[in-house]
Amino acid sequence: MSKSFLMLVTVAVVIASTSAFAVTDQELRAKATAAGLQALPSAPPAPANNPMNPEKIALGKKLFFDPRLSASGVISCNTCHNIGTGGDDNLPTSIGHGWQRGPRNSPTVFNAVFNKAQFWDGRAEDLKAQAKGPVQAGVEMNNKPEQVVATLKSMPEYVQRFGRAFPNETDPVTFDNTAKAIEAFEVTLTTPSAPFDRFMNGNNKAMNAEQKEGLELFIQRGCASCHNGVNIGGQAYFPFGLIKRPDADILPPTDKGRFQVTKAPADEYVFRAGPLRNIALTAPYFHSGQVWDLKQAVAIMGTAQLGVAIDDAEAGKIATFLGSLTGKLTNISYPMLPVETATTPRPQF
Repeated sequence: MSKSFLMLVTVAVVIASTSAFAVTDQELRAKATAAGLQALPSAPPAPANNPMNPEKIALGKKLFFDPRLSASGVISCNTCHNIGTGGDDNLPTSIGHGWQRGPRNSPTVFNAVFNKAQFWDGRAEDLKAQAKGPVQAGVEMNNKPEQVVATLKSMPEYVQRFGRAFPNETDPVTFDNTAKAIEAFEVTLTTPSAPFDRFMNGNNKAMNAEQKEGLELFIQRGCASCHNGVNIGGQAYFPFGLIKRPDADILPPTDKGRFQVTKAPADEYVFRAGPLRNIALTAPYFHSGQVWDLKQAVAIMGTAQLGVAIDDAEAGKIATFLGSLTGKLTNISYPMLPVETATTPRPQF
């Protein structure tokens, strides 16, 4: 057998082994678009019934970082949605008032404005509705609206800032306005210019070859059927274990998901599809927070949701693609908070 013949056979084998991914960048972009995957827009959507202004955003930033919104004076929004760690707390489930452990993994606050609804079960229609929940939850911040208002009104700087953020209101320091201000700040927490976004906008070199192969597999295996839209997820609800239910530690039988909101039997173990932007930064995964490895999470999704076996090599390539969804994180300095006064309510542990 001639040496030249062996070289031809080798080349043919290599071509055959890579033919599944032999698509042009333009074709891959078209496939991604057809699958419903979208680049992050240049500006976030304006929140409903909450006009934005710089004073409101600045106020919301202070409130987001202020632990005095909690009864103990220890827990802030940033405690569970840490700006410095991908917008979550990197714990299986968050720790709240009195060292209680919450029932579900904390979702990232980054790009949350692009979700259809908030929380794993979608019980909050928007970010201002979401902001009210943890403040009042006994397992989280364990506070009451009237106590929050009393705390804020006890500090002259907050009273002044609320007045500027909500002009023409006779009594601007309210629990509703507190939530609106936090929403205004959270709307700004987007992460643009991920390699995937730059690729979708025409930069062929923004993603490397393995990331592109992972994107192709993400589409081929059906991942994009649930994880699509601007946030690559967060747009619809699906049963966890559509084809095969995961083990009880990953899908706790006592947490029936959206059923707890709607009481509809069809919503048992139904959850909002997790948004995948910055997913490489937000382990552990799933609402139970029991899976720390992104490749393992991909493989579980293949078995549970798609009924396909995604081997280690394919899971690795898909995970590499998911890494291309990491955008430029907002550089936010910790704010100086208003000074307490003699009338500020004392911490309650």
